Amino acid sequence: MSTTCEIDPQLLEKIEAFRFSKRSQGSSVIVCKINKDKLLIEMDSEEDAIELEELAEELPENIPRYIILSYELKHDDGRVSFPLVFLFYCPVGANTQLRMLYASAKTFFQNTTKVGKDFEIQDAETLTDNWLRPKLLK
Repeated sequence: MSTTCEIDPQLLEKIEAFRFSKRSQGSSVIVCKINKDKLLIEMDSEEDAIELEELAEELPENIPRYIILSYELKHDDGRVSFPLVFLFYCPVGANTQLRMLYASAKTFFQNTTKVGKDFEIQDAETLTDNWLRPKLLK
């Protein structure tokens, strides 16, 4: 598959380990960015036991990011699961060239990381449990 960017092999290893790690509580996240000079998707940050609201506060205001989230999903019957979610954060105020770069590499990155559930957000304040939970319970 032809793509605009390559993916850092260390990031792919990190995501693979992240996918299969055992969690008992709390959401965890890997935030990824594109290095424009190298056209390389790399890890920006990693957090364990993070609330969505905290994650939203940490996202840059005008720069897109890819987010791989292991979300603590509490079901109505009391069960807890940890679905893997791909979030494409692309703020409206971001530079058009950056928006296009991230959009062009999104499908390749998502397919390579094999994260099926995906959502796009344009405003970090959207990222709350009240927004994500119902989408995952459908």
